[in-house]
Amino acid sequence: FLKNPDKTKTNIKNAHLVISGNQYLAEYAKQFNSITIIIPTTVDCNLHKPMPELRNKETLVIGWSGSISTVKHFEAFTPTLTKLKAKYGSKIEFTLLGEPNYINNELGIKGERWTAETEVIELNKMDIGIMPLPDDKWANGKCGLKGLTYMACGVATVMSPVGVNKEIINHGVNGFLADTEEEWIKALSQLIENKELRNRIGDEGRRTVIQKYSVEANKENYLKAFESVLNAKSA
Repeated sequence: FLKNPDKTKTNIKNAHLVISGNQYLAEYAKQFNSITIIIPTTVDCNLHKPMPELRNKETLVIGWSGSISTVKHFEAFTPTLTKLKAKYGSKIEFTLLGEPNYINNELGIKGERWTAETEVIELNKMDIGIMPLPDDKWANGKCGLKGLTYMACGVATVMSPVGVNKEIINHGVNGFLADTEEEWIKALSQLIENKELRNRIGDEGRRTVIQKYSVEANKENYLKAFESVLNAKSA
């Protein structure tokens, strides 16, 4: 019964207020409950912050973070990374955070275990963070947390133009959007070859998170939402 997908509809119907992380989810929720608002996924920028001393080493690190349920998105993307490795050789390496059992010998990857204690350190070891996604219902419902944590840490970020990613990223300003393999290789090549660009994109990415997607930027939105429920119940 815990896996019953209809429980989502039931929970939404019974809620006094639904908070959705993006427009796609809000439109779904409004089918069952008109009292639905949007507050984006938030990141604690006092915790997720840049540690530039962990980057800018001789070998550039392209990284992905996720879980056992989303590592398939990374695996589907490995042919592109293989071409990138053929182009740059030992100048680049890859890291995967979140699935310790993942191994890709061709790309030299042994997955790292995610822990709350080490997450920020591991993210900061990345020079470039990637978020490749398929354009399906599941991915459109995602709220961009992976990319936002990269950006909060000042890591230059490249995402698929799927769902809320298109709202988060201002292409070429605070990150890059890439759809086709050609676009991915072009964006990643630019960042690999230009340290100044990586730093600028990383700085703008963190600024975006602080202004729009941080806990601090959204705390009043949450407080107003909770107050509206309490006031409605006491009326």
